Amino acid sequence: MAMSNGNEQKRLEARRQELRRTLQTHGFVALGDLAQRLDVSESTVRRDLDFLEQEGEARRTHGGVFWTGSATSMRLFEGREDSLWQQKRAIAVAAARLVSDNETILLDGGSTTYELARQLVGRPLQVVTNSLPVANLFAASDTADLILVGGYVHGRTGVTIGSLANHVLATLNVSQAFLSVAGIDERGFYNSNLLLVETERTMIAAADRTVVIADSSKFGRASLSRLCRLGEVHTVITDHKLPGPWRKRLLDAGPKLVLSDNEVPTEADRSDDQSSCN
Repeated sequence: MAMSNGNEQKRLEARRQELRRTLQTHGFVALGDLAQRLDVSESTVRRDLDFLEQEGEARRTHGGVFWTGSATSMRLFEGREDSLWQQKRAIAVAAARLVSDNETILLDGGSTTYELARQLVGRPLQVVTNSLPVANLFAASDTADLILVGGYVHGRTGVTIGSLANHVLATLNVSQAFLSVAGIDERGFYNSNLLLVETERTMIAAADRTVVIADSSKFGRASLSRLCRLGEVHTVITDHKLPGPWRKRLLDAGPKLVLSDNEVPTEADRSDDQSSCN
């Protein structure tokens, strides 16, 4: 009996891995096509999708399933779900609540921004991004218009930067730009790549409102290049671990401060959030 159960578990894992590979490759697949590809019933596929949705790797919508896990062939954020991951995900949920349906938004690269993109998949939006992993999430969407900014691809992060990216961004206008940073001190916001900072400055110029999303570990430290002063962004979203003195410093500088919920929502909560926005 134990051997039989072990073999069944191996078949289950092999099928789910094949399901992951199929969704990663195509981005969006109809439910019937998945059942045919895996040579199983649709009810079996639904049970496997329940599991993937709980893991944050898939999301069902009308007619099929979106891949919302790590980007195909660009697993840039795998292995990075450290002790800060829950804060980053809660920050992403708080940021998603600021986005209205049919809005034009800009998302840069970074693990927290990627979590925000996962929250927004399936919603009617116009999304501008210089991040290949973020673009991969929206590429097969029938509800979002995707504008991928071209330019030099920074291999480690999968974002486009440089003069070509800056030229394209200078011709665009978005209602909100969501940016990630490597550090924040009393002088402003920082990132560690000079070309990236130049591109993010162009993003700020293209946006009606700039929103910085950063976990509390980023505060009190600087990086190579300063992006802008504290008062030059509209909103900062971070977690509840932000010390009181920093809360006061931000509010005195001018940005609106949003603190994410302490509890990280479940996949069911995420679905409820989406329903409330539609």
